Amino acid sequence: MTTQENASKQNFRVVRLFHPTIHVHDLATTEGWFERVFGRKSASLETILPSTPNYPTDYSTFTVIRDVFIDSIDPKRHFVSGFQRYPAVEAPSLKGLGWYIEGMTALHLGLRGAGIRSMGLSDEIAEGEQPPLSPGGGVITFFTVPQDAGLQYQFFLEGTPFPLDPRTAPGWLLPPVEENDPLAIECCSHHTILTSQPDRALNFAVNALGGRVIHEGRNPILAATSTYVALADTVLEYAVPDAGTAAQAHLAAAAPGDSYYSMTWKVVDLDRVERHLVAENVGISMRDETTIVTDAQTSLGIPWGFTNTFVPNDPRQRT
Repeated sequence: MTTQENASKQNFRVVRLFHPTIHVHDLATTEGWFERVFGRKSASLETILPSTPNYPTDYSTFTVIRDVFIDSIDPKRHFVSGFQRYPAVEAPSLKGLGWYIEGMTALHLGLRGAGIRSMGLSDEIAEGEQPPLSPGGGVITFFTVPQDAGLQYQFFLEGTPFPLDPRTAPGWLLPPVEENDPLAIECCSHHTILTSQPDRALNFAVNALGGRVIHEGRNPILAATSTYVALADTVLEYAVPDAGTAAQAHLAAAAPGDSYYSMTWKVVDLDRVERHLVAENVGISMRDETTIVTDAQTSLGIPWGFTNTFVPNDPRQRT
C-alpha cells in the first residue's frame, strides 16, 4: 500500500496551506516592511476576532502574498488563559506552518497512528479520541508536538470562517500576476525546513499526511542535501545541511527540532526583483542565473528566495 493510499484510508484531506507563522518583535515594523518590500498591506486578527480578557487578539497580523497567507505574531502580546504562549524574540524568525484540513478527527487519529501526538493552544497533549479545541471550544485547531514531527505544525478546520483569508472564498483561483506587484510574484515555489532527522520529517509529511516526494538532490545554495515533498498546494524542502555551514549552525540553534528557514517565490523576472530589492535597501546575499537570496539581516530576519524556475517535478509547472 502506498503512503498516499494509506492517507486516503484515514478519511481526511489536506486541502491547502493554512499559513506560515513568523515571530516578530514589533508588528508595526513588520507591517511596514511587507508593504514597502512586497507591496502588501496587512490586517490585524483583532478586526475579526475582538479581544477578550482570557484571549487578547492584538498579537497577530495577516499578510496575503499571492497563494500564501502569512501570520506575523508578536509573542509578547500572545496570551492564552493568562499565560504567554511563546517566548519573546529580539529578531524575527519563521516559526511554523500548517494546513486547512477536512476530517480533523481522522487526521488526529492518523497522526497518532504515525507516532505523532496532537496538542492544543495551551500545549496540552490530547489523550483522547477527539482533537483539541481552541480556547472557549469554538474552533477545531491543533498542533503537532514538535519532538514527534520536527516542528510545531498547525491544522485548521476547512470551512471555518476566516474573512482575512481570500482563498477560502468558494471557487477561489490564483489570479494572474498583478501589474503593480513590485516583485512580479507568480506563486510560492517552496518552503525550506532544515533538519538533521529527515526520516522524522518524511514520516510526518509523507507517511502521515500523504505528501509525495517529487525530487531529491543537492541544494548548492544551502550546501545541503534536500528532499522535496508536494503536499496539497505546497512544496516542502527538507534540507540536511553539510557540517560546518551557516545553515547547519542555524539548525543547531533549534536542536533537537527542525528549523523553518525560508520561503522561496517563483517570479517572472529576476532582474526586476533585484532592482526593487536594491531600491528598498534589502541586501542580496546570493545571485545566480535562476535564484536570488536576500540577506536576512535586512529582510525581516529571513533569507527570502526568488527563483525563475520550479522545483523539478513540481506538479504546478506548466507543460
